[in-house]
Amino acid sequence: MALRLVSDFDLRKDVLPWLRSQRAASAAAGARGGGPGVLENNYESLRILNVERNGNIIYTYKDDKGNVFFGLYDCRTRQNEHLYTFEKDLHVVSCSVNSERTLLAASLVHFTKEGRKNELQPGSKCLTLLVEIHPVNNVKVLKAVDSYIWVQFLYPHVESHPLAENHLLLISEEKYIEKIHIQVIQEDGNRVVLKDSGHLPRERVAEDFVWAQWDMSEQRLYYIDLKKSRSVLKCIQFSADEKFNLMFEAPLDITLSDSGFKLVNFGCDDLQDQENLSKHLTLCVFTNHTDYYVAVYLPGHFFHLLNIQHPDLICHSLFLTGNNEVVDMLPHSPLQSLSGSLVLDWCSGKLSRAVLNQSYLLQFLWNTRLDYEKMGALHCVLSWGRDHPFLEAKIIQWISENISACHSFDLIQEFIIASSYWSIYPETSDMDKLLPYSSVLAWNTEIPGITLVTEEIPLPFMKVHSFKGYWEKLNSNLEYIKYSKPHLLYNNSMVQREWHSLISEEKTGRRRSMVYVRNILDNAMKVISNLEARNLEPRLTPLFQEEDNPQRLLMGLMVSELKDHLLRHLQGVEKKKIEQMVLDYISKLLDLICQILETSWRKHHLHPSVLHFSRRASAAEFTVFHIMTRILKATTSLFLPLPPGFHTLHTLLGVHCLPLHNLLHYIDDGVLLLTETAVTRLMKDLDNSEKNEKLKFSIIVRLPPLIGQKICRLWDHPMSSNIISRNHVKRLLLNYKKEPRSSMIDKSPGSVEFLPLNYFIEILTDRESSSQALYALEGHDNVDAKFVEEAALKHTTMLLGL
Repeated sequence: MALRLVSDFDLRKDVLPWLRSQRAASAAAGARGGGPGVLENNYESLRILNVERNGNIIYTYKDDKGNVFFGLYDCRTRQNEHLYTFEKDLHVVSCSVNSERTLLAASLVHFTKEGRKNELQPGSKCLTLLVEIHPVNNVKVLKAVDSYIWVQFLYPHVESHPLAENHLLLISEEKYIEKIHIQVIQEDGNRVVLKDSGHLPRERVAEDFVWAQWDMSEQRLYYIDLKKSRSVLKCIQFSADEKFNLMFEAPLDITLSDSGFKLVNFGCDDLQDQENLSKHLTLCVFTNHTDYYVAVYLPGHFFHLLNIQHPDLICHSLFLTGNNEVVDMLPHSPLQSLSGSLVLDWCSGKLSRAVLNQSYLLQFLWNTRLDYEKMGALHCVLSWGRDHPFLEAKIIQWISENISACHSFDLIQEFIIASSYWSIYPETSDMDKLLPYSSVLAWNTEIPGITLVTEEIPLPFMKVHSFKGYWEKLNSNLEYIKYSKPHLLYNNSMVQREWHSLISEEKTGRRRSMVYVRNILDNAMKVISNLEARNLEPRLTPLFQEEDNPQRLLMGLMVSELKDHLLRHLQGVEKKKIEQMVLDYISKLLDLICQILETSWRKHHLHPSVLHFSRRASAAEFTVFHIMTRILKATTSLFLPLPPGFHTLHTLLGVHCLPLHNLLHYIDDGVLLLTETAVTRLMKDLDNSEKNEKLKFSIIVRLPPLIGQKICRLWDHPMSSNIISRNHVKRLLLNYKKEPRSSMIDKSPGSVEFLPLNYFIEILTDRESSSQALYALEGHDNVDAKFVEEAALKHTTMLLGL
């Protein structure tokens, strides 16, 4: 099952034991209204009436005489409390308790003669009462009418101190909503009573509506009213004081009958035929404020998990059908979706928390063969499991075993981008417009099975008095759609140009301001320190063991560019916080790459000792080399940094696993980079067998000049001497102009009788003696004309086979 219900409250388990424990005490006391006097055979009358904003559950039950009892279950203390008793055989329509538990509002009706409770007798009354319950005292009749009334106390967002004034909503079946202002005072210590029970101010909130829904968590009222046969959706926001504001109104392109009437989330009045309802399909909708998902579920038919966070893409959506396992997961009786992903089943009296079934999603991800289902499942798991390292580790394991499973998108790329995005997303609500959340730019054109249908929808006319929380995000999304600004998403194009410029300067020996470069490298050091602080466990893979200047430059440039990007577009966020967000984001990118490598090495039982070249490579080592190649491909196209030492490790594994012609092909195509650390290791660890000589020479001739000169000095071999000599001669004769020379050549003792060579060496010696040549050769000690002469003679001897 993709959705799982975890029990939070059960009337039979959390209330009945308390009622049974009170039964004996109540019977012994014999006091009227003194407690819950319930008989065993009357427990079926126990039912939930309401769930308040603070999570407290109000329930009712009857004793054998038909007296109506009200109880409250405190969700924090897990304790029950008796609130009030009506010593009449009445049926409760609605009930609510204020946040201080000093006032109780209830709406009740009489039974019909036939004992039915679904209809009112002609002329009978629905009583709406307000009761002082701290302690039990006066009862005030708010309404006595021939139509049903529902009651709901408003709950302030701050409950730090008792309020002098309470506010109660009355929702009438006659299609109007009133708000009553109730002032209370304290008498005789803690006794709370109405200040002026004879005068309770009222004001009309809404009228002529056909549908209303109460948002308990945010204290908002949504309703649809009819104006000249046109349906208009309105939203009212109630604040902690006595004010309420019309937040927006939007015309709806639907036709509703003025004879209809429907209430949502105002409690259960138990006036509908439950047996008849259970025969019909029950469509369930669940929302979750923290990962921005809406789940739409029709038992036995479909389950749709839709991410509503990103206004420009239909992404992160998972639609499952034909799954028989979820047929009986949710009951077919009426349900109410509450804040915090809570689901209330009125019939059974159970309150459950709807959560994504992590095991099911992982299993689905593992087994599905369709790319678009893999994409949807991957994002569902990542968004849900951003604080669960276990889920991330399971995904990495799946990627390691299914590295080539996706054909329409790069699996490693998508995982790195999405996981890094979700790791930093909670920091600010606008992150979805500034950071990429997918490596695929257009899902509907790049991934088979995903379709996109666009429709021009006029934006609603908004009357917004303050942009806070939900409204701030809503307005931001509407503006984003209106002006369409996909360019706000960060990319590394600027970093790529600057990095290539710095690397080019480094290869030619030129470098711009050292302060500038030092700042970039300092940025990289901050990222590495941040990463190491978050991961204290020792790594098996030999990474972060060398400077790797190119990767540090790339890392530092990305820090600088991403920080500037966020500072430009995140208004009102402290610079220090943005800087930390940037470090966390890039650290996460690098850590994910390290985790993929660590998982692969541990799975295949590799150790740094495998990089010794005294034996043939194993199949496990070749598999890890292939995974590293896929990681490189994924990061290169997005121009993302790699952990320092990655290229060295990759190249050494390549030398170990590939035949020479394949190895050189990988090097020439830029797949394997010849780092100074890797080549130095090869020169030192490989002997001078014929095969290794060929390998070393092939590598040296592919090195940049500056690195090549260093490496040649590490290889004590005629070939390296020949290369060193050629480079030395090339530098000496650069811009050389031939001048008349004496025909007499001074021969030094032991010189060879070979006039062309003697003449050439004399020219080199003369060039070396000039100050200009000495300056050009600074740092290249132990190389002179004599060295060139010896190298030339050795090379000639080898060619002649002497």
